[in-house]
Amino acid sequence: MRRSAIVIGSALLILQGALLYSSERPEFLPELKPLEQFPHDLGHWEFFQEAAIEPEIRDFLRADELLSRNYIDVSGKGAANLFVAAFRTLSNGASPHSPKNCLPAGGWTPLLADELTIAAGESPIRVNRYVVARGEERSLVLYWYQSRDRVVASEYRAKLWSIADAIRFNRTDTALVRVVVPIRDDNRDEATATAVDFVSAFFGPLRALLPV
Repeated sequence: MRRSAIVIGSALLILQGALLYSSERPEFLPELKPLEQFPHDLGHWEFFQEAAIEPEIRDFLRADELLSRNYIDVSGKGAANLFVAAFRTLSNGASPHSPKNCLPAGGWTPLLADELTIAAGESPIRVNRYVVARGEERSLVLYWYQSRDRVVASEYRAKLWSIADAIRFNRTDTALVRVVVPIRDDNRDEATATAVDFVSAFFGPLRALLPV
């Protein structure tokens, strides 16, 4: 954990230096559409409720746009939570926070961490898969970092891409996208299939709201 914090901190310092080096002009801040415009109906996935985002989480993330919603599959396959934290810039110290850090802080114990390829959008995307437990509860988490037309699973690669974008395009906008699906009867394969189906349903509409 300490090594990860050092690596991320170093990357942020490099990022800030890259912004100063790349241009004397103010950083380009792309348009970010309000995430409240995200649709309530996604095929057989339907909106169930807005999920609360604690004030301390808002203050910690300092995201420009936040979304947390619960959806249900009307065919009865399951439910899913979608959380999005979108940032117009990372130059002010704000940054996506990895679920691998915040979930254990919330009392969840990691059971599995790997990556998964999903057929979403025009080409497959590579995302993180994370299985966690808290008491008798089990949840499957998919998450990734999304910038422009790019999806990145690795937190460190996402930081490096931000540095590259700062140098090439004078911009550092990015978003953290996270999906949580309850695991029923300890069936991880079923939960994975549900999460993948949900991602396939919302990826296009979400992409339309994020900067290009």
